[in-house]
Amino acid sequence: MSEENQQQPELEATPAPQTKPRNEMRQWVRDLLVSVVVSVVIITCLYQPVRVEGTSMQPELRNSDRLFINKFVYHFEGISRGDIVVFHYPLNPKESFIKRVIGLPGDHIRIDQGTVYINGKALKEPYVPARYRDHRSMAAGVVPPHEYFVMGDHRNISEDSRDFGPVPRSDIYGKASFVYWPASQMGVIH
Repeated sequence: MSEENQQQPELEATPAPQTKPRNEMRQWVRDLLVSVVVSVVIITCLYQPVRVEGTSMQPELRNSDRLFINKFVYHFEGISRGDIVVFHYPLNPKESFIKRVIGLPGDHIRIDQGTVYINGKALKEPYVPARYRDHRSMAAGVVPPHEYFVMGDHRNISEDSRDFGPVPRSDIYGKASFVYWPASQMGVIH
């Protein structure tokens, strides 16, 4: 055998392409940007974090609880009795209040020594413990069209529709959905 036949052709070592780390970085940045955009859309259009200020919704919600309100749900379904809603305070629209819907448009409401009557029947309110009840009365009235009668669950301290009247539908901008802080209170709102 000759030397020429024994020599192997020399192969030049080519460096591995550097595109893999760069592609991974681009994908990571793209995924991060998509996540941020989706989060912004969800927070601005669907859900909004809020902090409860005050004790008028105890025991369901406590002062400084953090929760998400669903800002989109009422585009697909109506407001129901028992919903906990967030709305612009009728006497100062720069403030927001959170209360429970008690009366719907067209309902006949009266309150007799703390007992709420809707269309002549006493409303069952298991969410209002005895220690939070009050003995206020209110003359009978009808909830106007496109308005809602709201009350706090801690009746003996709540400023609500008994004080400022029914809330226009246009002022209600969200339904309380989920407490996320404190962790001990985390869960769906009923």
